[in-house]
Amino acid sequence: MSKVKSSNLGYPRIGEKREWKKALEQFWAGKLDKESFLKEMEEIRLTTLQKQKEKGIDIIPVGDFSLYDHVLDTAVMFGLVPNRFEYSGGNVSLETYFDIARGTKGAVASEMTKWFNTNYHYIVPELDTVVPSLVENRPLQFYREAKQKLNIDGKPVILGPVTFVKLSKGFRESNFTSVVNQFVPLYSEILQELENEGVEWVQMDEPILATTITKEELNLVVDVYQKLNEAAPKLKVILQTYFDSIDDYETVISLPVKGIGLDFVHDQGQNLAALKKFGFPKDKVLAAGVIDGRNIWRADLNEKSSLLAEIEEVVSRARLIVQGSSSLLHVPVTVRSEETMNEVLKNALSFADEKLAEIVLLTKGVWDGKETIQEEIAVSSKAIQALNESSSRNNNQVRNAIHQLHTYRAERETPFKVRKQVQEEAYSLPLLPTTTIGSFPQTQEVRKQRLNWRKGELTDREYEEYIKAEIKKWIDIQEELGLDVFVHGEFERTDMVEYFGEKLAGFQFTKFGWVQSYGSRCVKPPLIYGDVSFQAPMTVEETVYAQSLTTKPVKGMLTGPITILNWSFVRDDIPRYDVANQIALALRKEVEILEENGIRMIQVDEPAIREGLPLKRKNWESYLNAAVYAFKLATSSVRNDTQIHTHMCYSNFKEIINAIEALDADVISIETSRSHGELINAFEDKTYDKGIGLGVYDIHSPRVPKLEEMTRNIDRALQVLDPKLFWINPDCGLKTRGMEESVAALEVMVKAAELAREKLLLKKG
Repeated sequence: MSKVKSSNLGYPRIGEKREWKKALEQFWAGKLDKESFLKEMEEIRLTTLQKQKEKGIDIIPVGDFSLYDHVLDTAVMFGLVPNRFEYSGGNVSLETYFDIARGTKGAVASEMTKWFNTNYHYIVPELDTVVPSLVENRPLQFYREAKQKLNIDGKPVILGPVTFVKLSKGFRESNFTSVVNQFVPLYSEILQELENEGVEWVQMDEPILATTITKEELNLVVDVYQKLNEAAPKLKVILQTYFDSIDDYETVISLPVKGIGLDFVHDQGQNLAALKKFGFPKDKVLAAGVIDGRNIWRADLNEKSSLLAEIEEVVSRARLIVQGSSSLLHVPVTVRSEETMNEVLKNALSFADEKLAEIVLLTKGVWDGKETIQEEIAVSSKAIQALNESSSRNNNQVRNAIHQLHTYRAERETPFKVRKQVQEEAYSLPLLPTTTIGSFPQTQEVRKQRLNWRKGELTDREYEEYIKAEIKKWIDIQEELGLDVFVHGEFERTDMVEYFGEKLAGFQFTKFGWVQSYGSRCVKPPLIYGDVSFQAPMTVEETVYAQSLTTKPVKGMLTGPITILNWSFVRDDIPRYDVANQIALALRKEVEILEENGIRMIQVDEPAIREGLPLKRKNWESYLNAAVYAFKLATSSVRNDTQIHTHMCYSNFKEIINAIEALDADVISIETSRSHGELINAFEDKTYDKGIGLGVYDIHSPRVPKLEEMTRNIDRALQVLDPKLFWINPDCGLKTRGMEESVAALEVMVKAAELAREKLLLKKG
C-alpha cells in the first residue's frame, strides 16, 4: 500500500531576514548587478527547497518562487507584455518584467490588485493587445533546477488557465470562453514537456473554483481539464483550490485529473460535509488542506487528527495527501527568530517552518496511528490552553462593552446634507479642494532616527524633537505647494496598522514576522492575541502640533477597525466581528479626544474593506454590514462640523458601492489611477452624493506623472461626479516615495486642480 504523503502548496519568498527584499531593492537602485542579483535569488530559492526537504515534506513545490509576483510570472511566460513597454517578442527580459510591475518614465505600470481576499497584491495581466504564446516553460526550468542541484523531484506549481484569465483584464466577459481557449494549447504544451521530463506531480491552482462561478464557467472548467488531460495523460495533476469551499463539489471531483486539493480550514465545514455526502472517486488522491496557511496560530493537533480521521472514513490513507490549506506565502517564515517574545504567546504560534513540521507530524499520525503522536498532541493542547486562560484573553471590561454595544450610537447626528452645510461654513474650502492621503516620504534618515531611538541611542525627547522638525518641514512644504487640507506626515509611524497595534492592548508584534504585500514591500502584521482596548491617546500630540503651525485644516489620521482586522493575524478563539468591534470602540475614544483637542477633520482609513469580502457572494451582505457597523461605531460620536474622511485603495469597488455609501463618511478617497479611470464607471450607474476624491496619480510608481495625465483623470471624473463634492488627491500615501518626486508630483497635482477650477468657472460663466 502506498504511504500517505505530506505536501506543501508554496513557501514564503522573502527569506528569514528579508534577504529577497534587500536584493531586489539593491538591484533596482543599481547597487547590485544583474548576475549577482540572479545568483542571490537562486540561493534564496534553493535554500527554501532544501529546508522543506529537511523538514520531511514528501511532495515539495517548485515554481512557486517569484522575483516579484507569480501572476506576473505567468503573464510573461505567455509573452503578455502591454504594447507601451515596446516588447519585441521572445523571452521577456528582466528589465521589462520589472517595468510592467513598476512603470517607467514613459509607461504606466500595470494595475495591481488584491489576490482574492488576502493582503497580497498581484499584477493584473492585460490581454487586450497581445496574442499569447509560450515563450518559456518556467515550471520546467524550476523543476530541472531542483532536480539537478538538490536532487528534489519537485511538484511544479502552475496558476491554472481559468483562474489566470479570470484575474486578467482587457476582454469582454462574453468572450471569456474563447479567451481561455486561447491558452489551453499553451498549457497543454507546458504539461506535455513536464510529462516528457518525467515529472510525477503537478499542482494546478484554480482558486477561482472557491468563488461564486456561473454554470457556463463550470462547464468551461470541465472542457479545459479534459483537453489538458488528453495532452498529458500520465501526469499526476492535482487541481488545487483554497481559501474557501467549492460549491460544485460533485462536478469538481469528477474532473479528469489525478488529484483534488481542498481547503478544510476556511471552508466553514462545507468541503467536509460534501465529502461525507457525496464521497470521493477511488481513482483520485485527496490533497487535504488541514493546516491553516493564512494564520499563525499553533494547530490543535488533537482536533486536526480527528478531522483527518473523519476524512479517512471516506478516503483511504493510500489516496490521502496531508498539506496546508493554501500556500504559506501569507505567513512569516519561522517562530524560531522571535527570541524575546513572551513564552506563553510564542508557544501558541506557528509560522511557515512550524506548519511544515505540523504537516509532517499529522502525516505520521495518519500512517502510524494517532497514538504515535500523543506526546506532541499533548504539547500543542497545553500551549493553546495556556494562552486561552491568560489574562490578556479575559478582560471583563472589554467583554462587557461588546455585550452592551446597543448603548453606543453608531449613526451620525444628522444626514450628510445637513453636515455638509455646517462644514462648508466652518472650512471655506475652494472648489475641488486638494489634499494628500496621509503619509509623506519615510526617508532613510527618518528610519535611521527611529531605529536609533528604539535602540536607546536617542532619548525620547530627542526623538520627539526630530519628529516635530519633520512635521514642520512638511507643513511648510504643503504651504508652498498650495494644498488646501494638510496632513502631519506620519513620520512617527512605521506601518499604518503596526503603529496603532503598539499602542492598543491585545496586540503583539514580532521582530521578524514579515510577509510580502506587493513587490518588495513587506509588512509585519500584528498579532491580535488578546482583548483589544484603548490605553492612551495615540495620535493627538503630533496632529495638534501640526495644526498649531498652520491656519489650514490638518487631518487627524487613523487606521480603521476593519483594516486593522484584515491586516492582522487575528485570534481565532472568539468571533472575528467581536474583535472588529473591540478595535472600533478603542478608535472611537481616539476620535473623540482628537475632536476635543480642536482637530475637526479626522481620516479613518479603510483600504482593506474590499479585500475582506468573502469569496462567496452569498456571504457578502453579512460581512459588509459588519464592516459598515464597525466603521460607524468608531466615527459616529462626533459633532456635525467634524468632517470624517476615509480612504480605500486598489480594489474593484463597483460591486460594493452601496456599502461605501453606507459608511456615511463626509469624504472618501479611492484609488483610480492604475485602473485608468475604470472605477469611474461605477458612478455612472450609481449617484454618489457625498464628498469623494478619486486618486489622480499612482504613487506606487517612481515616475512623476504629466499634467495631461492628471487633467485627463480629473476631467473624466467630473463627467459623472458633482464638482462641489469632488476632492483632488494622490491615490495613496507617499510613504514609500522619495522627497523630490513627491514634491514634483504634488506640484503637478495642484496645477491640475487650478486648471480644472478655471475650466469650471469658465463653463459656469
